[in-house]
Amino acid sequence: MKIIKTYFWISLIYLISYIQLSAQTITEIKGVSFTVSNLNEALKFYTEVLSFRIDTVYVLQGKKVQHLFGLEDANLLINVARLYLGDEYIELMEFHSKKTISRKIPIDSRSNDLWFQHIAIVVSDMNKAYAILTENEVTHVSTFPQTLPEYLPSAAGITAFYFRDLDGHNLELIYFPAGKGNPKWQNNNQSLFLGIDHTAIGIESTKPSLEFYTNKLGLAIVGVSQNYGTEQEYLNQVFGARLNITGLKANNGIGLEFLDYVSPPGGRPYPTDTKPTDLWYWQTNMKTTNLNKILKHISTSCSKQLSTGGISLKENKLNINNGIIMRDPDGHALFIHD
Repeated sequence: MKIIKTYFWISLIYLISYIQLSAQTITEIKGVSFTVSNLNEALKFYTEVLSFRIDTVYVLQGKKVQHLFGLEDANLLINVARLYLGDEYIELMEFHSKKTISRKIPIDSRSNDLWFQHIAIVVSDMNKAYAILTENEVTHVSTFPQTLPEYLPSAAGITAFYFRDLDGHNLELIYFPAGKGNPKWQNNNQSLFLGIDHTAIGIESTKPSLEFYTNKLGLAIVGVSQNYGTEQEYLNQVFGARLNITGLKANNGIGLEFLDYVSPPGGRPYPTDTKPTDLWYWQTNMKTTNLNKILKHISTSCSKQLSTGGISLKENKLNINNGIIMRDPDGHALFIHD
């Protein structure tokens, strides 16, 4: 009877998600942006080691940019580089501010800390990709690439490896065997590094996060799993790890994953004094057809605006009529724009 109830609720979740997918407020998860200490060094790492290609490099400055990021500094200047891997992109941001310092990622940061966020880079051959990382002496998080076992049916056969870039940002290599992941990853084996499958965030609890991302933003659930065991421990170096993973999607763009650690306890909260200049700062970039509707739909009790109102960035080369940065219930930044 318990098994029947479990399958019933899973089926109900997917039915609700299908309905949400056809009427989403967020139409696309476009990519992620994060803060780096030295843009030139970061560009070298991402292009030479991971095969990202530079799309454009530009500067953000002016009062509207200050209002967008919630930084009061007349001399604020942000050097930004947009990089593509396959069809997906990331943006690297180097802040120059005389009033706000840039703080480093804590050296003991782990994936059950709530400021944790990473991107999952899909590879066509894990052994070859891992060899490139070891040749370039990247900092390991995982002991070595881990293939998830058969007793985790949703994740079985997927191989993954966690590592860090020059600033300590967590990154993941992921290999999907036949029948797992987006079918697009099975149709492109001409390159070693194929693209970005999703970004993952640490959360305190799945229920309030689902309330925010599905009911408020209209994202749809596309997968659920509970991961545990030796391979998971070696993957993220959180021993005794048991975590609920929920995958979400918009109609277009990359996926978003919740990492909700059932155990061990002790994951630290997202620092409430975080500024975009801090190196643990990530923002997930989302497109909507009606920003004002989202702002009316989201109560101040479940999110906090970083921006001072909707900001137009047409003159800053982003071609955005109206955009705002807000935080989710755990503190992760979202750049939502039309």
